Amino acid sequence: MTGIDPTTALARLERPLRLTLAGLWAERMAQSFWPLWSILLAALAVLSFGVQDHVGVEVFWTAVLGVAGGLVWGVWYGVQRFRVPTRTEALVRLDSRLPGNPIAALRDTQAIGAGDPASQAVWAAHRARMAARAAGARAVQPDLKLASRDPFAFRYVALMVLVAALLFGSVWRVASVAGMGAGTEAVATGPAWEGWAQPPAYTGKPTIYLNDVTAETLTLPAGTRIQLRLYGEVGDLVLAETVSGRTEVPPASDPVQDFVVSKSGTLSIDGDNGRTWQIVAIADTAPTVTPQGEIGREADGRFRQAFAATDDYGVISGQVSITLDLAALDRRHGLSAEPEGVEAVVLDLPSPISGDRADYTETLIDDLSKHVFANLPVVMTFSVTDAASQTGTAEPLHLTLPGRRFFDPLAAALIEMRRDLLWTRANVARAAQVLKAVTHRPDDLIRNERAYLRLRVLMRQLDGARDGLEIAARDEMAEELWQIALLVEEGDLESARERLQRAQDRLAEAIENGASPEEIDELMAEMRDALADYMQQLAEEQERNPDSQMSQGEPGMTMSQDQLQQMLDELQRLMEEGRTAEAQELMEQLRQFMENMQMAQGQPGQGQGQGGPGQQAMRDLNETLRDQQGLSDDAFRDLQDGTEGNEGQERGDGVDDQSLAERQQELRDRLNQMRNGQLPGEGTEPGEEGQRQLDRAGRAMEEAEEALRDGDLSGALDRQAEAMEAMRDGIRQFGEAMAQEQRQPGDNQQGRADGTADPNSQIDPLGREPGQSARIGSDRNMLQGEDVYRRAQDLLEEIRRRSGEQARPEGERDYLRRLLDLF
Repeated sequence: MTGIDPTTALARLERPLRLTLAGLWAERMAQSFWPLWSILLAALAVLSFGVQDHVGVEVFWTAVLGVAGGLVWGVWYGVQRFRVPTRTEALVRLDSRLPGNPIAALRDTQAIGAGDPASQAVWAAHRARMAARAAGARAVQPDLKLASRDPFAFRYVALMVLVAALLFGSVWRVASVAGMGAGTEAVATGPAWEGWAQPPAYTGKPTIYLNDVTAETLTLPAGTRIQLRLYGEVGDLVLAETVSGRTEVPPASDPVQDFVVSKSGTLSIDGDNGRTWQIVAIADTAPTVTPQGEIGREADGRFRQAFAATDDYGVISGQVSITLDLAALDRRHGLSAEPEGVEAVVLDLPSPISGDRADYTETLIDDLSKHVFANLPVVMTFSVTDAASQTGTAEPLHLTLPGRRFFDPLAAALIEMRRDLLWTRANVARAAQVLKAVTHRPDDLIRNERAYLRLRVLMRQLDGARDGLEIAARDEMAEELWQIALLVEEGDLESARERLQRAQDRLAEAIENGASPEEIDELMAEMRDALADYMQQLAEEQERNPDSQMSQGEPGMTMSQDQLQQMLDELQRLMEEGRTAEAQELMEQLRQFMENMQMAQGQPGQGQGQGGPGQQAMRDLNETLRDQQGLSDDAFRDLQDGTEGNEGQERGDGVDDQSLAERQQELRDRLNQMRNGQLPGEGTEPGEEGQRQLDRAGRAMEEAEEALRDGDLSGALDRQAEAMEAMRDGIRQFGEAMAQEQRQPGDNQQGRADGTADPNSQIDPLGREPGQSARIGSDRNMLQGEDVYRRAQDLLEEIRRRSGEQARPEGERDYLRRLLDLF
């Protein structure tokens, strides 16, 4: 059997054996003498910090004796526990880390069977295997963990203090120990005095060792700390200085001198090897801050104000104080009363996260749209502070504090009432009166039913607070007014058509009120997005129903995409140039075009009947919706009057001895009958969606009925609003389904007398032909044909007829009447 020779294997163990032995020495030295070197490190750290220079001689020598006693104990402790490691111990440790203890096996001798060849062969094979294992031996690492011996980690504390002393102190201070004894002669090779000049930390300047300064003039920042140590006999060296301005001066011959430079003057050490300097103290100048440019307004209401700050060593912090400018305020309407607890707003100024703070420019960005100061004249004062607690203040800025602007008239009115409430709680009665006037006829003003109902509940709370209003309640009402205004301004619209109409209204209002360029850009982007969504909706409708009435187009109702884009670009250019009147005129043209397209989209076929089951179901749904609105009005009146069930109360409007809950149940039953009856669009996508909306309305009615029976009028109003919203969505879906059902298959397939296809036959309001949905618009003349004027007359008659149909939604009939006014 071949392998590694045992003698060779043992020879190879020499290097790992020596390393293991060295580790044993380190391990036992650390375990035995850790108190000794910990005490030494701690004593060196204390001396490097210069603690000996700040204590009396008696205290110093007492500490020296204590340290010496500790060192003696540390030596005794180590000697008692230290055992000199041997080569055999290192060999045993090395062998214990190998599988099967191969080293011990190699050093063994065969006890029995020495004369038996077979036994000798087995023994040789065993030693060969052990030699192979021993060949892989590696030095064993020492165990230097001392946690069990030093549970309080004193060794780490000593090491950490020493590192801090080396970073922030000086090992040269250890030499000051030589002068601590009374009557000690100056060391011939050392200085007779030592001194240090430590500038304030915020200056970033290093400590100066005065013994190395041979120049006669020394420039130091004001606030520099001077520390001097005078060695030798007391009185041999004397300090003379005029830089501290101290009123209580210790004896000039004291061995320890410590003072701060506050002004320029002379610093002198008189005596053997003395020295004199002319100190030039550089005063720390106050920081400065300057607003840069005019304040800007973001589209979302945030304001931006740039500023520049400077300081000789760096600005630490900054603030801006915003106070109301009462002298410039128009004290009318809700602002005529004295303000109540209007305190200044203080904002922290931004500063660089990294880099130099001695000279920087930043921009303060914040949103105070909800504060009572928003959009009112204010005084803005910037201030900054440096590390020396000096403050620099800029000239006050008199400006109008930017805040979010609301372009919907109702939303703007709500925000004004919210401001009046925050101005003073005495405006409660006025706010309630103005809101009642605003909501007197809400049909043409409030398009969001949920916002209307929430506003009515808030108006009741205002009426109940006329005798007194707590600050917490006022803040809750102000927050509710803000949320309602957002709901009115932004809405929760799902229809692309409604989003487009809202975007048009907001942009028109912004043009009229002179909005900022940022606000105009945001509103233009909103309108472009809404217009793109609406055009996409028209394209999808055209692909689903290529023979629909809206795909036939009407004279004057078509425009290519390039023309539409040019109109939008021209509108934005006019607004950027400040040509408001021309922009308003172009905006009105765009509105008329979009309204014409909306009418063409919702126009049914020419020959539809008026008395079919679908028409009757639509009339019934509209009547149910009106009755639900009336019930919601009655519930709100009861909420204002403080009644809960209104059981048995006789009403002047014809409802006798019937509770609100019973009326709600009756409406729910009527809706269920219609859901089970003959509704338009059965089996079509709009019809199925209309059914889902009626299901949602039914669930909301049931929840409203339960709330009415429990006396929860506020909860009932919320559920009724949800029911009305779902019914409107359902009516719109059924209207689209009915329009699909009433289309005649061959209406749009009529060719001309010569058998060729009419070039104006299947085109949508943007002039697209079927199969060209990806291209919005057309280049052809949309006014071709022999009977243009007859077609216009037919269209006018159709508009008049539809405007007189009471079954149509009120919003549609209002639009048709406005359209007729144009002709």
